Amino acid sequence: MQNSEIILVGGAGKTGGRIAERLAKRDLSFRFASRSSARPFDWEKPADWAAALAGARSAYVSFQPDLAVSWAADAIGGLARTAVDCGLTHIVLLSGRGEEGAQHAEEALKASGIGYTILRASWFCQNFSEGAFAEQVAAGELALPAGAVTEPFIDADDIADAAVAALTDPRHIGKTYELTGPRSLTFREAVGEIATAGGRNIAYRQISMTEFREGLGAGGLPKGLIDLLEELFTQVLDGRNSQVANGVEEVLGRPARDFGHYARDTAANGTWRA
Repeated sequence: MQNSEIILVGGAGKTGGRIAERLAKRDLSFRFASRSSARPFDWEKPADWAAALAGARSAYVSFQPDLAVSWAADAIGGLARTAVDCGLTHIVLLSGRGEEGAQHAEEALKASGIGYTILRASWFCQNFSEGAFAEQVAAGELALPAGAVTEPFIDADDIADAAVAALTDPRHIGKTYELTGPRSLTFREAVGEIATAGGRNIAYRQISMTEFREGLGAGGLPKGLIDLLEELFTQVLDGRNSQVANGVEEVLGRPARDFGHYARDTAANGTWRA
């Protein structure tokens, strides 16, 4: 497996780019499969999937926009069956904790008969610095419809390390891992740690879902994406995922990185500089 070409489905996002860096350092052959890759891959164009996957033996799959969407399970199942037809033997799927849609996608992957590893990840630390929250944090206030519920934020570097381990070690085939950080924080507490790390004032303001939706709409986000974010904040962020899991240690033999470590490193890079 270590000498086989690896496909990174989903492009160079928060996890894909990090995985690519790690594979390159190990001189492992890989390529991206995205809309802009040499062999284009589009989740809405299954007729092109075989050409994008041809020649590979394994794949890391990060679905867009989120496995919670209604058609995700059909897409993952179809991709897995295409992968089997193309000779792939293993798919590592980035999944989400506590998402019913993600669980349906996992089952569709298993039903295809391909070797699988499922990485169920909690909310990314990097959402505060590379994702949807980054601009607000840098501006000095993050406003979200999240209160006292805690989340064990996971560092994307830990996800990347776990994915590379799964892609290169057959002992992880057939396994499902819950990947979380080592402690659970509210969004307010997370912002407080970011402020301390950056040595500046950054406020957290809890808002209603109505205000949240209106703000997203004013920012130009399509209704489908707004509905998805509402689902994540109301159904997934309800306490079901607050418990810390030990998946990182199971895969890597070391503890998960702490949110404070992430906050200090990111602040030192000037990411949240006003």
